[in-house]
Formats: sequence, structure tokens, C-alpha cells
Amino acid sequence: MAASTTSAVNSNTSAYLVGADDTSTRATPQPGTDATTMRLTTGAAGGTRALRRGYAPTLLYVMELPLHSAIAVFDAQDSDCVSYGVEASGRRWFVKTATTVPSRRSLLRAARFHAAVQHPAIVRPEHVLDGPTLVYPWHDGTVLNHATVHGSDRSALYRFQQLPLRDVERAIDTILDAHLAVTAAGYVAVDLYDGCFLYDFLARRLRLIDLDEYRPGPFTLDTDRLPGSRRYMAPEEFVRGAVIDQRTTVYILGRTIHHLLDSPHGWRGSHHQQQVAVRATTTTPADRYLDVAALAAAWRTTLPNP
Repeated sequence: MAASTTSAVNSNTSAYLVGADDTSTRATPQPGTDATTMRLTTGAAGGTRALRRGYAPTLLYVMELPLHSAIAVFDAQDSDCVSYGVEASGRRWFVKTATTVPSRRSLLRAARFHAAVQHPAIVRPEHVLDGPTLVYPWHDGTVLNHATVHGSDRSALYRFQQLPLRDVERAIDTILDAHLAVTAAGYVAVDLYDGCFLYDFLARRLRLIDLDEYRPGPFTLDTDRLPGSRRYMAPEEFVRGAVIDQRTTVYILGRTIHHLLDSPHGWRGSHHQQQVAVRATTTTPADRYLDVAALAAAWRTTLPNP
């Protein structure tokens, strides 16, 4: 989904997508089908793929999504996923595949999350194939932090921080609004950082991608830490036995406000906006905004009238 690329990988990985037309394989489960996984004969592939989320398309065509014909490859991710962009059936797609057991769990978690949460700014897979393989629509733009195993490239973030202040405020408001949908579905943010922000500088539009670690919440942390960037993570995400809830999401969103309104030349937002970010990122969860709705309401009092 992002414009930047990494080196190609030597692999025969490919996905086969079966459906009724060029748009989507979404449909309601048919009688006698398994609502979790259904087997789809792929014809030319000589085998089968499973389409998840209970879709039962009419099998009229086969669309192959081979890695060797990728227009862009992202193969140096610390998630152990290999992602690539392809053109097929008259459209561009972003295909994300797992290469390890942990990355498979992550993509299965992502599929469940996207089945539960819908928002115009959250890029959802149109197809979830066995493996799992997640097939997203391709969107132009640049991730604000192109993070790989080799390090982070935040040049797009610095460019974003030079935009007119109103454009930055709109982007932040989009992120907060998306998380109202996230929390309404009973999920909390995990591993949200500037690498999840895909920004189209021409259209001045922000989308959220790679929300693979989002989880139903609240929950009690049963490991020594959660995945994520220390620049965004709440203190409790490093404490085994801590409760991870909406106030954790509030902290992460407060750090988002801080990083997007900051710049190499200092703070760009208003004093009121800075106060909102400070309260959201208080060390003690009880001292933060109670939930994302309260944070979003406080943020919106800082914006100029339309």
C-alpha cells in the first residue's frame, strides 16, 4: 500500500484468488458451509485456497497474485511477513503473507480485527486466503516511518511535519475518529506508531495500515511487554500483569498527537493541544482521559471552527 519499496526476494510465493468478478469475493455464507473457512477450488492453481470470514463467492474466475511479478516488494520487515504489490484483474493489490508461526498468528489476528472494525480510514483486506494471506486494495501514499530490520526512515514524517497546520490537524482527527470505531468494536490499540500512517501527500489523505496487533480488550498482559515502538507505547505495556484497556489506547493516541504536531523546529500546535497531549500521556492510567471518546472530544475543542 505504500510507495516505498525494498529489494526483491527469491521466492515462489503466490496467492490465488477466486471470485465472481473484479471487485470482491464477499458474500453471505451458503447453507452447509463453514462460516470460518471454506475451500475454494482454484483450477489453474491445481489445488485449493481457503477464503476466511464466511464468504461464498461464485467461482467464475481465477486471479493469480504471484510474488515474482510484484510491482513492489517489502521483505525486510521485523514482523516476519513478506508483502508485495501486484497488478491483477485490472486492479492493484497489496498482498501480505506470513513466513513464521508468530507472523501467522498476527495475520489471523488482523483478519479477526478487520472483520469486526470498519472505518473509511482503516484499510481492510478484501480477501483473506488460507495461510493466511491477506489481500488488500492498493492505495498510493508513503508511510511516515518506513521501518525495517535495517532501521527507520522517517523522512516522510519530517515532510509531513512541514505541511500546513490545518492538514496535520485533519490527519490527527482522522486517526482519533478511526479509533472511536476501534473502541466501539471492543478493541484496543497495540503496536500503533507512525509506520501505520500511510499519507497521500497529493490528496492530503491519511489512511491506517498494518493494525495486525490490535486485540479485544481490556485484557491482562501475560508477557513481559507488548510489541510496538517505545516512542508510542504506554508504561503499562512493559508490565506483566498490567491491564491494557482504553486508557492505554488514549496514551498511544496522545503520543501520536505529540509526534505529528512536533517538528525539528519545535512544537507546532497550540497550547491547548499540547495540554491535551500531556494529559493523555500521563504515566498513571487513572490520570488520563477515561476513554478514546473523551480524548477525541477534548481534541476537537482545540480545533478552529469549520
